[in-house]
Amino acid sequence: MSNDNTPAPPCTLVIFGGAGDLTKRLLLPALYNLRRSGLLPDKFALVGVARTDMTTESFQAELGKGLDQFGVEIKAKEKDWFLSRISYVRGSFDEEATYTKLKAALKKVETDNETGGNVLFYLATPPEAFAPIILSLGKTGLAQQTEQSWRRVIVEKPFGHDLPSAQALNRQILSVLTEDQVYRIDHYLGKETVQNIMIFRFANGLFEPVWNRDHIDHVQITVAETVGVGTRGKFYDATGALRDMVPNHLCQLVTMIGMEPPARFDADAVRTEKAKVLQSVQHYSPDDVLQNVVRAQYTAGKAGDQEVVRYRSTPNVSPDSTTETYVALKLKIDN
Repeated sequence: MSNDNTPAPPCTLVIFGGAGDLTKRLLLPALYNLRRSGLLPDKFALVGVARTDMTTESFQAELGKGLDQFGVEIKAKEKDWFLSRISYVRGSFDEEATYTKLKAALKKVETDNETGGNVLFYLATPPEAFAPIILSLGKTGLAQQTEQSWRRVIVEKPFGHDLPSAQALNRQILSVLTEDQVYRIDHYLGKETVQNIMIFRFANGLFEPVWNRDHIDHVQITVAETVGVGTRGKFYDATGALRDMVPNHLCQLVTMIGMEPPARFDADAVRTEKAKVLQSVQHYSPDDVLQNVVRAQYTAGKAGDQEVVRYRSTPNVSPDSTTETYVALKLKIDN
């Protein structure tokens, strides 16, 4: 897809985990907004893949409810256009039969919607499914590109739970895909306020001269959720607030706030300056952690007008879980 005047190429978007919360709350409204902005190709289709027992019709109806609930300025004509291009494949991510059914579905939507064989696979799944899905895409030939059509894969965060697991995952992915086929993304960077940070910093004559240690004592970043864990208990109890938010979302914000001006505003130059910030973060000893980090869990209460059960009563959460749902920490960056 493109953000200039070049027409977006025809494509099919396959969402693994299509029946999940991420698809309904974030991905589908974002795709709808792309359509309204003229950035989604006319020759487009969406295929959801998940284990949930539903048909294409019930999947369309569920996503339609999600658009009404989470979308902005939904118009009936655009909504109908969008939903008519959605289909569903039921199956487990580790079963070969799922990919056989997906291959047949892709062939059908390519014919019906003239998508040209271009396919973008989006992994909106728990992280332990990343490698099995990509290895299966390779084994079944679904990741294979031709001169006439491309295949791409988007991997959501978290990318591993530590450095060795991230390196291992990277090796598995690159055993199937070339580097230019892979997009490792942090959806938090798509938020409008986050996208505006560098413009606010470097293109603002009022703030740019004073955005330094001589004028700023410290920076506080708050991410306050308005919903509980909900249906994400299995994922969240194995991950926690620290791994879910800090190494990805919040560290990205830290780098954008603390980085020096890049030589150019291209991906490589910006990444280099971001990396310098992370390299300057002080390492904590166990005693430092006790002084600078707080972890906690939420109890029963209200989020707005909604009653919320305590974290340990959430489905698929251990009744004696010690997983944190709240974390506060102080990062110290070398000058």
